[in-house]
Amino acid sequence: MTKCAFIPNFFKFYNILWGAALPFLKRHPRLAPTFDRRINPIHLQPADIWIQAASAGEAYLAVSIIKALKPERAVTILLTSNTDQGMDILTQALSPKKIPPHISLCIDIFPFDSPKAMNKAVQQVNPAVMVLLETELWPAHLYALKKNHTTVLLINGRLSRKSSRNYRLTKAFWRSFAPERILAISAKDAKRFSQIFPHTRVDTMDNIKFDRMTVQNTTGKASALAAIVPRELPLSIFASFRRQEETQIIDMIKTLLEKVPNQIIALFPRHMHRISPFLKKLNTNGLKVYKGSQISSVLTGPAIILWDKFGDLHQAYSHAKVVFVGGSLAPLGGQNFMEPAGLGIPTIIGPHWQDFAWVGKEIFNTGAVTRCKNRQHAVKTMCKHLVKSGDQKTRIDAVNHYISQKQGGAQTAADTIWASWVANHE
Repeated sequence: MTKCAFIPNFFKFYNILWGAALPFLKRHPRLAPTFDRRINPIHLQPADIWIQAASAGEAYLAVSIIKALKPERAVTILLTSNTDQGMDILTQALSPKKIPPHISLCIDIFPFDSPKAMNKAVQQVNPAVMVLLETELWPAHLYALKKNHTTVLLINGRLSRKSSRNYRLTKAFWRSFAPERILAISAKDAKRFSQIFPHTRVDTMDNIKFDRMTVQNTTGKASALAAIVPRELPLSIFASFRRQEETQIIDMIKTLLEKVPNQIIALFPRHMHRISPFLKKLNTNGLKVYKGSQISSVLTGPAIILWDKFGDLHQAYSHAKVVFVGGSLAPLGGQNFMEPAGLGIPTIIGPHWQDFAWVGKEIFNTGAVTRCKNRQHAVKTMCKHLVKSGDQKTRIDAVNHYISQKQGGAQTAADTIWASWVANHE
């Protein structure tokens, strides 16, 4: 561990900050049930390998890694998460029957990063290998691991330009307890990590998220939306749009109806609490809209439906003629456009898709996804697909091929973790 005179003073101050924050955290409704376990982690079990999955997204990555592991001898693995949702995903997906041979698995809550709690946690677990997922850099945790001589791996690493800039401002501090190995999901991410940790081995890997993708045809499956949409009318879906995009979405709806009046338009806001305010906006703009919950029989003609029931979007995609995925008209990072694209549905997004840049620009060459420069371009593209949508099977095959070419990240991660553990025991 590189020595830095600033570090001892930093952790004294860091400890004071945690001491001030803990009384407030104790009253937080989501943290209160597990608060005592987060500050006093004596319940953590010793493990050879400790994998930290911060929340839901990382939990799915951890599940893929565990299932890809093929240990040749007995190994104990601790899986932790910061959130209840992450814990639920881990426990449900990794029941005893789903765990590979030779693995003893324990799932538990991740402690607070107070130096006192984290020192105790690392001493309790005493892992030979620590696996961090994506961008999971907690200073007290890393410091305790370094003092414990634990090999630290950062897997499926990603680092945004903004985060990279912030880390570089304090790079002397972070270098003091740099990971031994980083596997980044792109050359850009690898370069950013190298700027912060110049002495760490940084390589690239395929994003584990691709391993969880499957192209499947859900045509024919029951869908609440399909039950009320006339078969003779095309269905356009606006999916996962956010408050900042609502005015642009309304403009797109007006243009779409002007160009192709004979259709059903279904609206799926990203957040359910926007249903009532958005309905008011639609009505103010002269658009007659039905709530999905208010329709009990097949519609007799063109209509706009504001879907107000949770969890129906994926199955609704399979009945669409064209889909626009929001979070992309304003600089909001984008939303998951791979779900409708994987079903072979022509999928349109706006210019902003930073949160899904890991998918790669080559996805636009498949013909399944079109990135548009603005709302005018997006609605024009939607109209084109409503008139002539092309061959769905060709799009499915193209996306399937694209995904299959990028799979294998979980196995790369599993092999790297196992090799690191073996190296610690030679």
